[in-house]
Amino acid sequence: MVGTSVAASLGHEPAFRDKKILLLDESSEQKLLELPKEFNSRVCALSPGTRNFLSGFGAFDGIENRRCQSVKRMQIWDSCSESMIVFENDSMDKDLAYIAENDVILAAINDQLEKVKGQNVEVRFCTKVKGYNLPDYLSPTSGGSSWAEVLLENGEILRSKLVIGADGINSLLRSSAKIHSVNWDYKQMAVVATLHLSEDTINNVAWQRFLPDGPIALLPLSNEASCLIWTTTPDKAKSLLQLSCESFVDAVNDALWTNKWKNASANYATQVVDSVARFFGLEQPLRQLPPTVINVVESSRKRFPLGMMHATHYVKPRMVLIGDAAHRMHPLAGQGVNLGFGDASCLTKILAKAIYNGQDLGSLRHLLQFESERQRHAVPLMAGIDGIQRLYSTSFTPLVLLRSLGCQATNSIQPIKEQMIQFATN
Repeated sequence: MVGTSVAASLGHEPAFRDKKILLLDESSEQKLLELPKEFNSRVCALSPGTRNFLSGFGAFDGIENRRCQSVKRMQIWDSCSESMIVFENDSMDKDLAYIAENDVILAAINDQLEKVKGQNVEVRFCTKVKGYNLPDYLSPTSGGSSWAEVLLENGEILRSKLVIGADGINSLLRSSAKIHSVNWDYKQMAVVATLHLSEDTINNVAWQRFLPDGPIALLPLSNEASCLIWTTTPDKAKSLLQLSCESFVDAVNDALWTNKWKNASANYATQVVDSVARFFGLEQPLRQLPPTVINVVESSRKRFPLGMMHATHYVKPRMVLIGDAAHRMHPLAGQGVNLGFGDASCLTKILAKAIYNGQDLGSLRHLLQFESERQRHAVPLMAGIDGIQRLYSTSFTPLVLLRSLGCQATNSIQPIKEQMIQFATN
C-alpha cells in the first residue's frame, strides 16, 4: 500500500509532470471489482494525518465510497486493575481514526494511480528485482556510474536517479545498501478475525484491554461488525485458531470481561487517584462497557508474528527507504501503516521542492532532510509503544501498581491527552 501510494502521490504532483515514475510490483495485478459481503480481517486504523495525505491525490474518497468506519472514541483499560484511559474529542464531533480494510485502501489508491498511468507513471506487475548497484557517493564527473541500477530477474537493467524502497521488512534494497537495522522478536502472535456483534448499534468506539500476555482490541467495521486484533503467545494463538467458532467467541468475550487477573493493591491505588482527581475538580470520562460478540467469520481467523525493526539510516545516495523497509513496530497503537503513509507524504513534498529548486533527486542534500524529519517522528513513537508493550506484559504487582497510577493520572489531565492525540493523529 505504501509503495503504491507514493507512486500515485508523485504521479499527481505537478512538479513530476515531466518526470518518469516506474512502479515495480512482484505480485500480479489485482482489482477489487466488488466488495465481498463479509469484511476482511486485515484492516488499518488510518489517522487524520493519513486521511489528509490520501485525500491530496483523491484516494480517500474512494475508501469512503467503498466502506470504512470512523472512530470517535478509544477506551483502553487494564485487566489487572480498574485503571483506564479514554481518548475522544470534545462532543465527539471529530474523528480519531478511520478503520478500513487493506483491500479497500489499496483499491482506492490504485484508482488514482490509473489516472496517471501512461502519462508520467508506468506500472510493471509480476516483476522481481534481483539486486541493485548503488553509488557510494555522487560526483558531477562520474557520469552514468553515479546512477542507481536496478537488476531485474529477466536480465534487464534499469537506471534511475532515485530508487524508493517500499519492499517490506525483508527489504532487498536495505540489505543491498548495507544499511544495518535493529531487530527483535516480541515472541508474540497477533490473531485477527471478523466478529459479529450482539446488536446493531452505533459502533464508533475502538476498544483495547491489556491482558498479561498481550492486548486484545476490537476495531469497528460497521454497526454490526468489528475486527479483532488479539496479541498473545504463539502457543495460545495456535490454540485459538483451532477452537470451534462457538468456543472462539466465548474466549473473546471472556478476555474482554473476566476479572480473574484483578490486583487488589492496584485497584485500591486507582480508587485513591480517582478520589484525588474528583477533589480537584478533574472530570473522569465515563467507563463504557464493550460490546458482546456473538459470532466469528470462520475464514477470517488468521495469525501473524510480531516484531520490531528500525533501520539505522533511511537514505543513501540515490536511494530512500519508506514504510516497513525502514521501520516496523508493535500493532498495539495501530500506527505502523500511518508511519509509512507519513513517509510517503513527507517524501512527496521534499522531492517536489527539490525539483522546483533544480536539485538532483538522488542527492543527500534533501534526502537527509527526509531522514531527519521522519526519524524525529518515528523513533519516539516506536520507543513509546515498545515501552508500553513491555510495561503491560506482566502481572508483577509493583509494575501493575506503577502503570495503573500513571494511566489513571493521565486520564484525569485533558491537556496531556490532547497532546497525545495530536502526536498520534498527525
